Amino acid sequence: MAALTDEDRKALLKLARSAISSELIKGTEVVKPEVVSAAMEEKRGCFVTLHKEGMLRGCIGTIEPVHSLVHNVEQNALNSAFRDPRFPLLEADELAVVDIEVSVVTVPEILPYGDAEDLKLKLKPGIHGVILSKDWRSATFLPQVWEQLPQPEPFLSHLCMKAGLPADQWRKGGLTVLVYRVQYFEEE
Repeated sequence: MAALTDEDRKALLKLARSAISSELIKGTEVVKPEVVSAAMEEKRGCFVTLHKEGMLRGCIGTIEPVHSLVHNVEQNALNSAFRDPRFPLLEADELAVVDIEVSVVTVPEILPYGDAEDLKLKLKPGIHGVILSKDWRSATFLPQVWEQLPQPEPFLSHLCMKAGLPADQWRKGGLTVLVYRVQYFEEE
């Protein structure tokens, strides 16, 4: 996986903001990167997160590396602003107070574990993004969520609830757990 340069990061953040602006402000165009580096051309999963006054305002992403990073950033910026079912559509007057963060994800790997205690020991708070699933239910938390939920027990309980499972499902077992890492950057 090619490393993103500072120029790449700035160009991707500008792309995300301009994609959202183009939907909200008539006559605004999407600002595509002038130079698309090898790192931006790679097929990579990513999430685009919107924060308004420090609070989550939208977050949508793709984990699997199906499209180029530059494509995914543009699409996920639009999805975060206008298709996150947890929030109303972003409005033009919010644009000035919204901060944008991009998280580029590694390909998830299965985390083998024996029981609940073993799972807690194997998780790396602040490093691992976690996907848990059981049957058809699934949810993920980016590693940044560890900042609000720094202990494994509440982290896993909230993630189970996000997946529509009982909060203590992680203690009962029967879950598939995958972990990934992210490289994230945000507007200054």
